[in-house]
Amino acid sequence: MADETNQTEAPVGAPVDAPAGDAPRGARGGRGRGGPGGGGGRGGRDGGRGGRDNRGRGGPTEDGGEELIEKLVHINRVSKTVKGGKRFGFAALVVVGDGKGRVGFGHGKAREVPEAISKATASAKKKMVRVPLKEGRTLHHDGNGHFGAGKVTLRSAPQGTGIIAGGPMRAVFESLGVADVVTKSVGTSNPYNMIRATFEALGEQTSPKSVAQRRGKKIADLLGRGGSQTAEADAAAIAE
Repeated sequence: MADETNQTEAPVGAPVDAPAGDAPRGARGGRGRGGPGGGGGRGGRDGGRGGRDNRGRGGPTEDGGEELIEKLVHINRVSKTVKGGKRFGFAALVVVGDGKGRVGFGHGKAREVPEAISKATASAKKKMVRVPLKEGRTLHHDGNGHFGAGKVTLRSAPQGTGIIAGGPMRAVFESLGVADVVTKSVGTSNPYNMIRATFEALGEQTSPKSVAQRRGKKIADLLGRGGSQTAEADAAAIAE
């Protein structure tokens, strides 16, 4: 009777204590490193970590069918000293826009650069905002933004001026679809603070159409107060 009990309990406990997929991996790790017990454990942990990384990188591959402009602004590498050596990590800052008045930024952290970029891109797509543009090429009016130690100034420009901006701010306007703008950054060169200050200034942008709707007036009435003789034509040409 004792022998029969052992034979029936062994198959039931085997899949719970040692899954079929983990047993060969640990065995292969032990034989490859030449160690009986410790080598197999290290091999099993490395194999499991590699599986998680592969699933993370292979997830966000589709773009959702929408054409977006993705700009990698900054990558920061950090290291953590642990018992076995140094463990490296990466942080990515990405700006995403459709080139037609919508733009967003996001940052992501991961052990590898491609995974950090994919996380930052996914975060930027979720936080996209719409900015009204004048004639689809420049800003309607000047604006100021402030975040931390960063201060930025944005000015609308005539056609043919181009994008006069630094690296992080240039990425924002290229993704937004602005063709003519003059900017100035004062106080810091930290890309995170510059990007956030730029988005604060863009968030204050308003169009004559929105102002007219808020005040209950027509666009021609707002433009005519400045002495414009072609207020009706100018109002018809304004589009967000």
